[in-house]
Amino acid sequence: MNEITELRLVTLGCIVIPAAITLALTPLSMRVAGHIGAIDVPKDGRRMHDRPVPCFGGMSIFVGVIAALLYIENGFFSGGPLLGRYGVISGGEISGLIAGGAIIFVVGVIDDVRGMRPVPKLLMQIVGAAAAFAFGVRIDAIKLFGVNFLGDTATGVAVSFIITVIWIVAIINMINLIDGMDGLAAGVTGISSLAIAYASYIWGYYDIAFGMCAIAGAAFGFLPFNFYPAKSFMGDGGAMFLGFMLASVAIGGDTSQAKGTTIIAIIVPALVLGVPLFDVLFAVFRRAARRQPIFKADKGHLHHQLTNIGMGQRRTVVMLYGITSVMGVAAILLSRKLILESIFLFCVAVLFIIVLIWKWNVKGK
Repeated sequence: MNEITELRLVTLGCIVIPAAITLALTPLSMRVAGHIGAIDVPKDGRRMHDRPVPCFGGMSIFVGVIAALLYIENGFFSGGPLLGRYGVISGGEISGLIAGGAIIFVVGVIDDVRGMRPVPKLLMQIVGAAAAFAFGVRIDAIKLFGVNFLGDTATGVAVSFIITVIWIVAIINMINLIDGMDGLAAGVTGISSLAIAYASYIWGYYDIAFGMCAIAGAAFGFLPFNFYPAKSFMGDGGAMFLGFMLASVAIGGDTSQAKGTTIIAIIVPALVLGVPLFDVLFAVFRRAARRQPIFKADKGHLHHQLTNIGMGQRRTVVMLYGITSVMGVAAILLSRKLILESIFLFCVAVLFIIVLIWKWNVKGK
């Protein structure tokens, strides 16, 4: 078997394994949800559903992704461990992804079942990000004009820690905030992960591509139960875990040695996550203008606004899938250094968002 064929089979395995596990375990998670009280009851106008829905689907996503990470680390049915053959992500980093992801998942589940105040939840997110950092999952290089602004000095490590934690915590909350409509967070995460995986594959960062495929597989495996009308929600446990994995896998590997890693690790994910990024920024400005707490939940998110102009949940979600896909293609073009083409597609996606919001405001909905 030649290397290209093997790469394709391994990549397929990284998608199929978590997808199959997530798909198989979601019915079980729905039954467990009733026993632990993980049921989302529509008790305010902010929620888009009108009936109680199990919100423990994150359990199946968690197991699916962890199984895929163990597959990547050990290479079951693939002639031995993949690490070392196809990338620079170490076994220690895999341990960091599992440890940090477990912390984030448990925190999310506690929030789903008992509820957590924003500050303690934020602190625990920082703990999860710090755990990943301790195992080597970190941004250890920021290159500009060939100069690395982070080094092995104490100051460089401290700055790396701060940047890494901010990056991981930010994406955790970005994905969590868009999880307000059936199928939205799972679909956007899946599309985003595939775009980053493709960009990573182009540059030869196969380990990052494998990890992103694992995330995409789990997200798409959950989607049949989560698309409108949803039979199961992933809950904060699932949304925060997906955000953590998306952020952490993107910065895996030795970023100080690879020429294009800054683009792959930071710029490409930031671009492909344009929809949740815009939603978060808009929410911050909106709540600041109204002098409301930043963490206060409301019904002013982008998906809420699209339903306010008469689009149903399915159409709204598919529209946001489309915008995310355009952002993903723009990110891939940027990774190929096709800057003008990338800027053009990015502007098209932003124009769609602006027009939709403008129409909503004009109608005064």
